[in-house]
Amino acid sequence: MSVTTQDPAAPVDPAEPAERGRLDRFFEITRRGSTVKREVLAGLTTFATMAYIVVLNPLIIGTAPDKDGNLLGIAPVAGVTALVAAVMTIMMGVVGRVPFAVATGLGLNAFVAYAVASQMTWAEAMGLVVIEGLIITVLVLTGFRKAVFRAIPAELKAAIAAGIGLFIALIGFVDGGFVRAGSGVPLQLGSGSNGTLHGWPTVVFLVGLLVTGILVARKVKAGVLIGIVATTIIAVIVNALAKPGGAVVDGKPNPDGWRLNVPTLPDPLVQKPDLHLIGNVSFGAFAHVGLVTALLLVFTLVLADFFDVMGTTVGLAKQANLATEDGTDMPRLGKVLFVDGVAAVAGGAGSASSATTYVESSSGIADGGRTGLTSVVTGVLFLGALLLTPLVSLVPSEAAGPALVIVGALMIRQVKEIDFTDVGVAVPAFLTMTLMPFTYSITNGIGAGFVSWVAIRVAQGRARQIHPLMWAVAAAFVIYFGINLVKAVTGVS
Repeated sequence: MSVTTQDPAAPVDPAEPAERGRLDRFFEITRRGSTVKREVLAGLTTFATMAYIVVLNPLIIGTAPDKDGNLLGIAPVAGVTALVAAVMTIMMGVVGRVPFAVATGLGLNAFVAYAVASQMTWAEAMGLVVIEGLIITVLVLTGFRKAVFRAIPAELKAAIAAGIGLFIALIGFVDGGFVRAGSGVPLQLGSGSNGTLHGWPTVVFLVGLLVTGILVARKVKAGVLIGIVATTIIAVIVNALAKPGGAVVDGKPNPDGWRLNVPTLPDPLVQKPDLHLIGNVSFGAFAHVGLVTALLLVFTLVLADFFDVMGTTVGLAKQANLATEDGTDMPRLGKVLFVDGVAAVAGGAGSASSATTYVESSSGIADGGRTGLTSVVTGVLFLGALLLTPLVSLVPSEAAGPALVIVGALMIRQVKEIDFTDVGVAVPAFLTMTLMPFTYSITNGIGAGFVSWVAIRVAQGRARQIHPLMWAVAAAFVIYFGINLVKAVTGVS
């Protein structure tokens, strides 16, 4: 089924006078050329398109160990992910009054899991997320967002998005067993000793990748979610027939088994959500990893969240015919960005990682959503999803991995915004994109891009083109990369 676009100028059915009461006036439904029915259906569409985050986020955040090897757990993360999405999406609808849904940000959650929590405890990592959200909120309230937005070259913004896409895709390939650590090489194809594909779980991953790719390519509504569900059903059948087992069987490694979850039906299917992670926050990271490192981690979170929000908001506003002609403003923009900042704080406080406005909201807008009522409907559906969080334990990483790869493929389309004919642009963009997956660190990629951008511009005699903020950020990353040398020279432990 293909996505159909609802004409925003379509006439409103005059036979719906009941809709034009207090609800209509509050959300400006008639004024924006919509109806209650259209808004409800749009909310359903948006939920179906982005509900996959309740499955994917637990598999990223819930299974990644912190510095001490502790895990948050899949079921608890699923619960807080659904709760944060529900509360903040409803808030976006009521306060921002726009058809934008909010949930844990892909890319940001990977950064928190693999670059932040790996250096500290999970409580400390979420404390940095809370700080990031507070900074975003302050930037919105002070109007500093435009100055920051204009300081970073557009090519680097595109490279950061594309690099995160590559990083997410690599995580999907590794979690799906398609790429694994091998002897003598960092990565190799499959689980066979000679780099060949092995095991039924790998077959499930490949089928899921093909199915999800086809669904997204054909613009099927909720294609990513349908792909996860279809691949999970296949995994359950394969597990019942072939019985490949888990990654460890009788205490011995089983390279042909399921890497994380063994796809068997949980009992019970519906239960009270586990929300004990709410409030599990600590601000001890600055003492744990050092002031400079903690500040740079916060800066990276702010940078990724800030620019993702700005780009997504403007794009969705244009699609919903809410933006000004030049695309730089829209009604209630300050409130929309404020809610997004609060969402980042809520994501950290709930241990779900930073929450942000979702570009998948475009699916509901395409189905006619024009007001905050669309978001309220989506948020209520996320509240319902709280009771179904045990189902996430049914989804093996081989079924979720294909979705990560496809999301990565969609994100890397940002490279079209980069002028690779200009070497001064190509080198920083290339370093940004490649070092993220190659070093398994989003921070390294962003830092290399900033430092090389400034260095090459200076070497080209174009120092005057560098914004003062770029100088400051590049200098901070030089300290970050050379922190061990700085410690050795200064004698600071």
